[in-house]
Amino acid sequence: MDSQEKLSGEIQAIAADYAASGAVETQPRLDYPPYRSSLLRHPTKDPHHADPETIELWAPAFGERDVHPLEADLTIQHHGEPIGERIVVAGRVLDGDGRPVRGQLIELWQANAAGRYMHKRDQHPAPLDPNFTGVGRAITGENGEYRFTTIKPAPYPWKNHHNAWRPAHIHFSLFGTDFTQRMVTQMYFPGDPLFALDPIYQTIVDPKARERLVASYDHSLTSHEWATGYNWDIVLTGSNRTWMEDDAQDEEH
Repeated sequence: MDSQEKLSGEIQAIAADYAASGAVETQPRLDYPPYRSSLLRHPTKDPHHADPETIELWAPAFGERDVHPLEADLTIQHHGEPIGERIVVAGRVLDGDGRPVRGQLIELWQANAAGRYMHKRDQHPAPLDPNFTGVGRAITGENGEYRFTTIKPAPYPWKNHHNAWRPAHIHFSLFGTDFTQRMVTQMYFPGDPLFALDPIYQTIVDPKARERLVASYDHSLTSHEWATGYNWDIVLTGSNRTWMEDDAQDEEH
């Protein structure tokens, strides 16, 4: 497998070419050579119309019932308390003109404090937490606001190259009026030393666009002796929109 040094050299070369071009790219490149499987993770054929009702029978969701407010707290879903740093993640969902998007279904999923997903495909030797499943749901309020209580995830290894590690992140899924309007993105944490080494994060070659994926620490969201807080707004349209994964593009987990 290729080394991190080789991948980092490829990332730096692409970044240098982009800086010299003077272009602005706010969305990820579908074909990004350092992300080795990017060629296989996006559509290669022309899009076709689909029956929305058929899609809704098979579309992913973390629940079969109406969303309950307690689903936004990932730390109370089991009999015991999960291990790790308890955090609050909150923000607003906005359109390109800064208007709130109300009644938006948000689902999130993440690794635990050891960097392990509660998923059969994740078999790397980090411990599972029996008190942390890592999934939650919420509906945005009148001002587009959302709020989750969870555990800060850890970095984890993946198979893109030798000794490859993903920065700590939380996956977000947003729905419009039906499942055909689903969009998926990732939120990262400030100051992560793995940013420069991660080909997925670097598929967005514009530095300012990448920064919009990084939450900011917000002390006003913290709770005394309970949780720290991070703020992250999600912009759905416009030049400042948040990066969204392609419908057919999927990560290791």
